[in-house]
Amino acid sequence: MPQASTAPRTRWTNWAGNQSAHPSRVATPGTAEELAKEILRAADQGRTVKAVGSGHSFTSIASAGDGVLVRPHAMTAVRAVDREAGTVTVEAGLPLARLNRLLTTAGLSLTNMGDIEVQTVAGATSTGTHGTGRDSGSLAAQIRSLEIVLADGSIRHCSPTENPRLFQGARLGLGALGVITALTFAVEPAFLLTAHEQPMRFDEVLDRLDDLTAVNEHFEFYWFPHTDRCSTKRNNRSQGPAAPLPRFKEWLEDDFLSNTVWEGACRIGRRFPATVPAIASLASRAWSDRSYTDTAYKVYTSPRKVRFTEMEYAVPREAVGEVLRELKAMVERSDWRISFPVEVRFAPADDLWLSTANGRDSAYIAVHLYRGSAEQGYFTEVEKLMTAHRGRPHWGKLHTRDAGYLAGVYPHFADFTTLRDEVDPQRVFGNDYLRRVLGA
Repeated sequence: MPQASTAPRTRWTNWAGNQSAHPSRVATPGTAEELAKEILRAADQGRTVKAVGSGHSFTSIASAGDGVLVRPHAMTAVRAVDREAGTVTVEAGLPLARLNRLLTTAGLSLTNMGDIEVQTVAGATSTGTHGTGRDSGSLAAQIRSLEIVLADGSIRHCSPTENPRLFQGARLGLGALGVITALTFAVEPAFLLTAHEQPMRFDEVLDRLDDLTAVNEHFEFYWFPHTDRCSTKRNNRSQGPAAPLPRFKEWLEDDFLSNTVWEGACRIGRRFPATVPAIASLASRAWSDRSYTDTAYKVYTSPRKVRFTEMEYAVPREAVGEVLRELKAMVERSDWRISFPVEVRFAPADDLWLSTANGRDSAYIAVHLYRGSAEQGYFTEVEKLMTAHRGRPHWGKLHTRDAGYLAGVYPHFADFTTLRDEVDPQRVFGNDYLRRVLGA
Protein backbone atom coordinates (compact mmCIF):
# COMPACT_ATOMS: atom_id res chain seq x y z
CA MET A 1 0.00 0.00 0.00
CA PRO A 2 1.60 3.32 -1.03
CA GLN A 3 2.39 5.71 1.77
CA ALA A 4 1.19 9.28 1.80
CA SER A 5 3.81 11.88 1.03
CA THR A 6 5.53 13.32 4.08
CA ALA A 7 7.08 16.21 2.20
CA PRO A 8 6.61 19.42 4.21
CA ARG A 9 4.10 21.89 2.86
CA THR A 10 5.07 25.41 1.97
CA ARG A 11 4.46 27.78 4.88
CA TRP A 12 3.07 31.19 4.01
CA THR A 13 3.29 34.12 6.42
CA ASN A 14 2.17 37.69 6.02
CA TRP A 15 4.39 40.78 6.32
CA ALA A 16 3.63 41.35 9.98
CA GLY A 17 4.19 37.69 10.87
CA ASN A 18 0.85 37.37 12.68
CA GLN A 19 -0.86 35.22 10.01
CA SER A 20 0.30 31.96 8.47
CA ALA A 21 -0.98 29.04 6.44
CA HIS A 22 0.22 25.72 5.03
CA PRO A 23 -1.41 25.47 1.60
CA SER A 24 -1.63 22.09 -0.12
CA ARG A 25 -0.28 23.58 -3.32
CA VAL A 26 1.17 26.86 -4.58
CA ALA A 27 0.35 27.93 -8.14
CA THR A 28 1.94 30.74 -10.12
CA PRO A 29 -0.10 31.05 -13.33
CA GLY A 30 1.11 33.34 -16.06
CA THR A 31 -2.21 33.98 -17.78
CA ALA A 32 -5.89 34.16 -16.96
CA GLU A 33 -6.39 30.90 -18.86
CA GLU A 34 -3.75 29.11 -16.77
CA LEU A 35 -5.38 30.49 -13.64
CA ALA A 36 -8.80 29.21 -14.77
CA LYS A 37 -7.36 25.70 -15.08
CA GLU A 38 -5.90 25.91 -11.57
CA ILE A 39 -9.25 27.02 -10.16
CA LEU A 40 -11.16 24.21 -11.87
CA ARG A 41 -8.57 21.66 -10.74
CA ALA A 42 -8.86 22.85 -7.13
CA ALA A 43 -12.66 22.80 -7.27
CA ASP A 44 -12.62 19.23 -8.63
CA GLN A 45 -10.42 18.24 -5.67
CA GLY A 46 -12.73 19.97 -3.21
CA ARG A 47 -10.11 22.56 -2.33
CA THR A 48 -10.40 26.31 -1.95
CA VAL A 49 -8.33 28.90 -3.83
CA LYS A 50 -6.88 32.13 -2.45
CA ALA A 51 -4.70 34.64 -4.25
CA VAL A 52 -2.09 36.47 -2.20
CA GLY A 53 0.13 39.37 -3.19
CA SER A 54 2.67 40.91 -0.82
CA GLY A 55 0.89 39.71 2.32
CA HIS A 56 0.46 43.20 3.70
CA SER A 57 -2.92 42.55 5.30
CA PHE A 58 -2.93 42.00 9.05
CA THR A 59 -6.09 39.87 8.91
CA SER A 60 -6.26 36.36 7.46
CA ILE A 61 -8.16 37.64 4.41
CA ALA A 62 -5.59 36.09 2.03
CA SER A 63 -4.97 32.89 3.99
CA ALA A 64 -5.39 29.79 1.86
CA GLY A 65 -5.55 27.48 4.85
CA ASP A 66 -4.86 24.02 3.43
CA GLY A 67 -6.20 24.97 -0.01
CA VAL A 68 -4.44 26.24 -3.11
CA LEU A 69 -2.40 29.43 -2.81
CA VAL A 70 -2.21 31.46 -6.01
CA ARG A 71 0.69 33.85 -6.39
CA PRO A 72 0.19 36.48 -9.12
CA HIS A 73 3.89 37.24 -9.50
CA ALA A 74 3.98 35.97 -13.10
CA MET A 75 1.16 38.34 -14.07
CA THR A 76 2.77 41.78 -13.96
CA ALA A 77 2.51 43.10 -17.51
CA VAL A 78 1.35 46.54 -18.52
CA ARG A 79 -1.29 45.69 -21.12
CA ALA A 80 -2.20 49.15 -22.34
CA VAL A 81 -1.65 52.86 -21.78
CA ASP A 82 -4.44 54.97 -23.26
CA ARG A 83 -3.51 58.63 -22.91
CA GLU A 84 -6.62 59.84 -24.67
CA ALA A 85 -8.93 57.91 -22.33
CA GLY A 86 -6.69 58.62 -19.34
CA THR A 87 -6.32 54.96 -18.35
CA VAL A 88 -3.68 52.30 -17.83
CA THR A 89 -4.37 48.56 -17.80
CA VAL A 90 -2.03 46.36 -15.77
CA GLU A 91 -2.01 42.79 -14.58
CA ALA A 92 -2.96 41.93 -11.02
CA GLY A 93 0.46 41.02 -9.66
CA LEU A 94 2.18 44.28 -10.57
CA PRO A 95 3.46 45.96 -7.38
CA LEU A 96 2.38 49.55 -6.85
CA ALA A 97 6.04 50.59 -6.68
CA ARG A 98 6.63 49.39 -10.22
CA LEU A 99 3.36 50.89 -11.43
CA ASN A 100 4.35 54.28 -10.02
CA ARG A 101 7.69 54.27 -11.80
CA LEU A 102 6.19 53.07 -15.08
CA LEU A 103 3.59 55.80 -14.94
CA THR A 104 6.19 58.44 -14.15
CA THR A 105 8.23 57.37 -17.17
CA ALA A 106 5.08 57.79 -19.26
CA GLY A 107 4.36 61.21 -17.74
CA LEU A 108 1.29 59.92 -15.87
CA SER A 109 0.16 59.41 -12.28
CA LEU A 110 -2.52 57.90 -10.10
CA THR A 111 -4.67 60.58 -8.47
CA ASN A 112 -4.22 59.36 -4.90
CA MET A 113 -2.39 56.64 -2.99
CA GLY A 114 -1.80 55.17 0.43
CA ASP A 115 1.47 55.67 2.28
CA ILE A 116 3.19 52.46 1.19
CA GLU A 117 3.69 51.00 -2.28
CA VAL A 118 4.81 47.41 -1.75
CA GLN A 119 1.37 45.84 -2.35
CA THR A 120 0.26 44.29 -5.61
CA VAL A 121 -2.42 46.29 -7.40
CA ALA A 122 -5.09 43.61 -6.94
CA GLY A 123 -4.26 43.05 -3.28
CA ALA A 124 -4.37 46.76 -2.52
CA THR A 125 -7.69 47.38 -4.26
CA SER A 126 -9.40 44.23 -3.01
CA THR A 127 -8.85 45.20 0.63
CA GLY A 128 -9.71 48.89 0.29
CA THR A 129 -6.25 50.45 0.55
CA HIS A 130 -6.57 54.23 0.74
CA GLY A 131 -4.65 57.39 1.40
CA THR A 132 -6.06 60.68 2.56
CA GLY A 133 -7.92 63.13 0.34
CA ARG A 134 -10.49 65.88 0.31
CA ASP A 135 -11.78 65.00 -3.15
CA SER A 136 -10.08 61.73 -4.16
CA GLY A 137 -10.77 58.33 -2.68
CA SER A 138 -9.22 54.88 -2.45
CA LEU A 139 -7.31 52.99 -5.11
CA ALA A 140 -10.40 50.88 -5.79
CA ALA A 141 -12.39 54.04 -6.52
CA GLN A 142 -9.93 54.76 -9.35
CA ILE A 143 -10.68 51.46 -11.16
CA ARG A 144 -12.45 51.86 -14.51
CA SER A 145 -12.66 48.18 -15.55
CA LEU A 146 -11.26 44.82 -14.57
CA GLU A 147 -10.77 41.20 -15.61
CA ILE A 148 -11.65 38.42 -13.18
CA VAL A 149 -11.69 34.61 -13.23
CA LEU A 150 -14.74 33.10 -11.54
CA ALA A 151 -15.25 29.78 -9.78
CA ASP A 152 -16.59 28.14 -12.94
CA GLY A 153 -13.37 29.01 -14.79
CA SER A 154 -14.97 31.75 -16.88
CA ILE A 155 -12.96 34.90 -17.57
CA ARG A 156 -15.15 37.97 -17.23
CA HIS A 157 -14.50 41.56 -18.24
CA CYS A 158 -16.32 44.11 -16.11
CA SER A 159 -16.98 47.83 -16.32
CA PRO A 160 -19.90 50.17 -15.63
CA THR A 161 -21.46 48.97 -18.90
CA GLU A 162 -20.21 45.35 -19.13
CA ASN A 163 -21.24 43.03 -16.28
CA PRO A 164 -21.97 46.13 -14.16
CA ARG A 165 -23.11 44.26 -11.01
CA LEU A 166 -19.95 42.17 -11.01
CA PHE A 167 -17.91 45.32 -11.57
CA GLN A 168 -19.63 47.04 -8.66
CA GLY A 169 -18.78 44.19 -6.31
CA ALA A 170 -15.37 43.15 -7.62
CA ARG A 171 -13.66 46.53 -7.49
CA LEU A 172 -13.41 45.99 -3.74
CA GLY A 173 -14.30 42.34 -3.49
CA LEU A 174 -12.14 40.90 -0.66
CA GLY A 175 -11.15 38.05 -2.98
CA ALA A 176 -14.60 36.58 -2.35
CA LEU A 177 -15.95 36.72 -5.91
CA GLY A 178 -13.03 35.40 -7.93
CA VAL A 179 -9.39 36.08 -8.72
CA ILE A 180 -8.69 39.40 -10.44
CA THR A 181 -6.17 39.15 -13.27
CA ALA A 182 -6.09 42.71 -14.66
CA LEU A 183 -7.19 46.19 -13.66
CA THR A 184 -7.72 49.39 -15.60
CA PHE A 185 -7.06 52.52 -13.55
CA ALA A 186 -7.92 56.12 -14.29
CA VAL A 187 -4.70 58.12 -14.52
CA GLU A 188 -3.85 61.73 -15.21
CA PRO A 189 -0.83 63.75 -16.35
CA ALA A 190 2.00 63.55 -13.83
CA PHE A 191 1.95 66.28 -11.20
CA LEU A 192 3.99 67.61 -8.31
CA LEU A 193 2.91 67.79 -4.70
CA THR A 194 4.19 70.17 -2.08
CA ALA A 195 4.26 68.61 1.36
CA HIS A 196 4.24 70.77 4.46
CA GLU A 197 4.87 68.88 7.69
CA GLN A 198 4.31 70.76 10.94
CA PRO A 199 4.14 69.87 14.63
CA MET A 200 0.89 70.93 16.29
CA ARG A 201 -0.88 70.49 19.62
CA PHE A 202 -3.65 67.90 19.81
CA ASP A 203 -6.36 70.41 20.72
CA GLU A 204 -5.24 72.84 18.02
CA VAL A 205 -5.50 70.14 15.36
CA LEU A 206 -9.05 69.25 16.40
CA ASP A 207 -10.11 72.88 16.76
CA ARG A 208 -8.83 73.66 13.25
CA LEU A 209 -9.75 70.34 11.66
CA ASP A 210 -12.62 71.59 9.50
CA ASP A 211 -10.40 74.26 7.98
CA LEU A 212 -7.37 71.98 7.59
CA THR A 213 -9.35 69.35 5.71
CA ALA A 214 -11.23 71.91 3.61
CA VAL A 215 -8.33 73.99 2.29
CA ASN A 216 -5.84 71.15 1.74
CA GLU A 217 -6.19 68.51 -0.95
CA HIS A 218 -4.64 65.90 1.33
CA PHE A 219 -4.42 66.31 5.09
CA GLU A 220 -3.40 63.76 7.72
CA PHE A 221 -1.90 63.78 11.17
CA TYR A 222 -0.32 61.56 13.77
CA TRP A 223 -1.02 61.87 17.49
CA PHE A 224 1.59 60.51 19.89
CA PRO A 225 -0.12 58.77 22.85
CA HIS A 226 1.08 59.88 26.30
CA THR A 227 1.64 63.39 24.86
CA ASP A 228 -0.49 66.26 23.57
CA ARG A 229 1.59 66.59 20.41
CA CYS A 230 0.81 65.74 16.80
CA SER A 231 2.65 65.82 13.51
CA THR A 232 0.53 67.15 10.64
CA LYS A 233 1.07 66.74 6.91
CA ARG A 234 -0.53 68.82 4.16
CA ASN A 235 -0.06 67.79 0.52
CA ASN A 236 -1.19 70.11 -2.27
CA ARG A 237 -0.55 70.26 -5.99
CA SER A 238 2.24 72.52 -7.11
CA GLN A 239 3.20 74.16 -10.38
CA GLY A 240 6.81 73.59 -9.38
CA PRO A 241 9.65 73.67 -9.68
CA ALA A 242 10.43 70.43 -7.89
CA ALA A 243 12.33 70.93 -4.65
CA PRO A 244 12.81 67.46 -3.16
CA LEU A 245 14.53 66.86 0.13
CA PRO A 246 18.31 66.60 -0.24
CA ARG A 247 19.17 62.93 -0.57
CA PHE A 248 21.09 62.74 2.71
CA LYS A 249 18.34 64.56 4.63
CA GLU A 250 15.72 62.25 3.13
CA TRP A 251 17.73 59.17 4.13
CA LEU A 252 18.44 60.53 7.60
CA GLU A 253 14.88 61.55 8.47
CA ASP A 254 12.68 59.19 6.46
CA ASP A 255 14.78 56.05 6.61
CA PHE A 256 17.40 56.08 9.35
CA LEU A 257 15.43 57.98 12.02
CA SER A 258 11.94 56.76 11.02
CA ASN A 259 13.01 53.14 10.63
CA THR A 260 16.38 52.19 12.10
CA VAL A 261 16.28 54.44 15.18
CA TRP A 262 12.54 53.92 15.62
CA GLU A 263 13.02 50.13 15.54
CA GLY A 264 15.51 50.42 18.39
CA ALA A 265 13.21 52.68 20.38
CA CYS A 266 10.30 50.25 19.92
CA ARG A 267 12.43 47.34 21.10
CA ILE A 268 13.37 49.24 24.24
CA GLY A 269 9.71 50.10 24.84
CA ARG A 270 8.65 46.48 24.39
CA ARG A 271 11.33 45.27 26.83
CA PHE A 272 10.82 48.10 29.34
CA PRO A 273 7.21 49.39 29.01
CA ALA A 274 7.74 52.07 31.66
CA THR A 275 10.02 53.90 29.20
CA VAL A 276 7.32 54.27 26.54
CA PRO A 277 5.91 57.68 27.64
CA ALA A 278 9.41 59.18 27.63
CA ILE A 279 10.12 57.63 24.22
CA ALA A 280 6.81 59.04 22.91
CA SER A 281 7.71 62.49 24.20
CA LEU A 282 11.10 62.38 22.50
CA ALA A 283 9.66 61.02 19.26
CA SER A 284 6.96 63.69 19.09
CA ARG A 285 9.60 66.42 19.45
CA ALA A 286 11.79 64.87 16.73
CA TRP A 287 9.24 65.73 14.01
CA SER A 288 10.25 69.15 12.74
CA ASP A 289 8.61 71.70 10.47
CA ARG A 290 9.66 71.03 6.86
CA SER A 291 8.42 71.49 3.29
CA TYR A 292 9.41 69.91 0.00
CA THR A 293 8.01 69.47 -3.52
CA ASP A 294 8.36 66.26 -5.48
CA THR A 295 6.70 63.77 -7.84
CA ALA A 296 3.32 62.81 -6.41
CA TYR A 297 4.00 59.18 -5.49
CA LYS A 298 7.23 60.15 -3.71
CA VAL A 299 5.23 62.47 -1.47
CA TYR A 300 2.36 60.06 -0.88
CA THR A 301 4.54 57.09 0.08
CA SER A 302 7.29 56.42 2.60
CA PRO A 303 9.46 53.40 3.45
CA ARG A 304 7.96 51.33 6.27
CA LYS A 305 10.48 48.86 7.64
CA VAL A 306 9.45 48.65 11.30
CA ARG A 307 6.98 45.77 11.58
CA PHE A 308 3.81 46.12 13.58
CA THR A 309 0.19 45.05 13.79
CA GLU A 310 -2.60 47.50 13.08
CA MET A 311 -6.30 48.14 13.56
CA GLU A 312 -8.06 50.85 11.57
CA TYR A 313 -11.66 51.99 11.58
CA ALA A 314 -13.52 54.46 9.39
CA VAL A 315 -15.96 56.62 11.34
CA PRO A 316 -18.34 59.29 10.01
CA ARG A 317 -16.33 62.44 9.32
CA GLU A 318 -18.49 64.52 11.68
CA ALA A 319 -17.72 62.18 14.59
CA VAL A 320 -13.92 62.19 14.38
CA GLY A 321 -13.27 64.96 16.91
CA GLU A 322 -15.43 63.29 19.56
CA VAL A 323 -13.90 59.88 18.88
CA LEU A 324 -10.33 61.16 19.13
CA ARG A 325 -10.99 63.01 22.37
CA GLU A 326 -12.53 59.86 23.82
CA LEU A 327 -9.52 57.85 22.63
CA LYS A 328 -7.06 60.27 24.22
CA ALA A 329 -8.97 60.19 27.50
CA MET A 330 -9.04 56.39 27.35
CA VAL A 331 -5.26 56.22 26.96
CA GLU A 332 -4.70 58.70 29.80
CA ARG A 333 -6.79 56.76 32.33
CA SER A 334 -5.34 53.37 31.36
CA ASP A 335 -2.13 51.54 32.18
CA TRP A 336 -1.36 51.05 28.49
CA ARG A 337 2.05 51.85 27.09
CA ILE A 338 1.57 52.76 23.42
CA SER A 339 4.75 53.44 21.48
CA PHE A 340 3.21 53.95 18.01
CA PRO A 341 1.42 57.18 17.04
CA VAL A 342 -2.27 57.13 16.11
CA GLU A 343 -2.75 57.90 12.40
CA VAL A 344 -5.73 59.95 11.19
CA ARG A 345 -6.73 60.34 7.53
CA PHE A 346 -9.79 61.37 5.53
CA ALA A 347 -11.74 60.33 2.43
CA PRO A 348 -14.83 61.51 0.56
CA ALA A 349 -17.92 59.33 0.22
CA ASP A 350 -17.92 56.81 -2.64
CA ASP A 351 -20.29 54.24 -4.12
CA LEU A 352 -18.33 50.98 -3.79
CA TRP A 353 -20.51 48.45 -1.98
CA LEU A 354 -17.88 47.35 0.56
CA SER A 355 -15.86 50.55 0.73
CA THR A 356 -15.35 51.87 4.24
CA ALA A 357 -16.33 55.26 2.79
CA ASN A 358 -19.50 54.00 1.09
CA GLY A 359 -22.15 56.71 1.21
CA ARG A 360 -20.46 58.89 3.83
CA ASP A 361 -17.50 61.23 4.18
CA SER A 362 -15.13 59.35 6.44
CA ALA A 363 -12.25 59.74 8.85
CA TYR A 364 -9.83 56.87 9.36
CA ILE A 365 -8.30 56.25 12.76
CA ALA A 366 -5.49 53.69 12.85
CA VAL A 367 -3.83 52.29 15.97
CA HIS A 368 -0.69 50.18 15.96
CA LEU A 369 1.36 47.92 18.20
CA TYR A 370 4.99 47.08 17.65
CA ARG A 371 5.48 43.43 16.70
CA GLY A 372 5.54 41.15 19.71
CA SER A 373 4.03 43.76 22.04
CA ALA A 374 1.38 42.63 24.50
CA GLU A 375 -2.07 43.73 23.35
CA GLN A 376 -2.92 45.06 26.86
CA GLY A 377 -6.56 45.48 25.87
CA TYR A 378 -5.69 48.46 23.65
CA PHE A 379 -7.15 47.12 20.40
CA THR A 380 -10.12 45.65 22.25
CA GLU A 381 -11.14 48.93 23.87
CA VAL A 382 -10.41 50.98 20.74
CA GLU A 383 -12.70 48.69 18.77
CA LYS A 384 -15.50 49.19 21.31
CA LEU A 385 -15.12 52.94 20.88
CA MET A 386 -15.16 52.73 17.10
CA THR A 387 -18.16 50.47 16.89
CA ALA A 388 -20.09 52.75 19.27
CA HIS A 389 -19.82 55.30 16.45
CA ARG A 390 -20.84 52.82 13.70
CA GLY A 391 -17.25 52.44 12.60
CA ARG A 392 -16.32 50.25 9.67
CA PRO A 393 -13.13 48.20 10.03
CA HIS A 394 -10.49 48.20 7.31
CA TRP A 395 -10.80 44.77 5.67
CA GLY A 396 -7.06 44.16 5.77
CA LYS A 397 -6.46 45.28 9.36
CA LEU A 398 -7.22 43.59 12.65
CA HIS A 399 -10.78 43.57 13.93
CA THR A 400 -13.32 41.14 15.40
CA ARG A 401 -16.49 42.21 13.55
CA ASP A 402 -18.74 39.61 11.95
CA ALA A 403 -21.40 39.55 9.25
CA GLY A 404 -24.14 40.48 11.72
CA TYR A 405 -22.44 43.75 12.63
CA LEU A 406 -21.19 44.55 9.13
CA ALA A 407 -24.61 44.08 7.55
CA GLY A 408 -25.81 46.89 9.80
CA VAL A 409 -23.15 49.43 8.78
CA TYR A 410 -22.95 48.70 5.03
CA PRO A 411 -26.13 49.65 3.12
CA HIS A 412 -25.19 47.35 0.21
CA PHE A 413 -23.95 44.40 2.25
CA ALA A 414 -26.83 42.18 1.06
CA ASP A 415 -26.18 43.19 -2.56
CA PHE A 416 -22.63 41.92 -2.22
CA THR A 417 -23.49 38.64 -0.50
CA THR A 418 -26.26 37.97 -3.05
CA LEU A 419 -23.74 38.47 -5.85
CA ARG A 420 -21.32 36.15 -4.07
CA ASP A 421 -23.99 33.46 -3.87
CA GLU A 422 -24.45 33.76 -7.64
CA VAL A 423 -20.81 33.62 -8.73
CA ASP A 424 -19.33 31.34 -6.04
CA PRO A 425 -22.11 29.21 -4.55
CA GLN A 426 -19.65 26.46 -3.54
CA ARG A 427 -17.31 28.96 -1.82
CA VAL A 428 -14.29 28.01 -3.88
CA PHE A 429 -12.79 31.34 -2.79
CA GLY A 430 -13.85 31.08 0.84
CA ASN A 431 -11.76 30.93 4.00
CA ASP A 432 -12.29 31.41 7.73
CA TYR A 433 -12.05 35.18 7.51
CA LEU A 434 -14.67 35.46 4.78
CA ARG A 435 -16.98 33.12 6.64
CA ARG A 436 -16.80 35.46 9.62
CA VAL A 437 -17.24 38.77 7.82
CA LEU A 438 -19.63 37.70 5.07
CA GLY A 439 -21.43 34.78 6.67
CA ALA A 440 -21.52 31.14 5.64
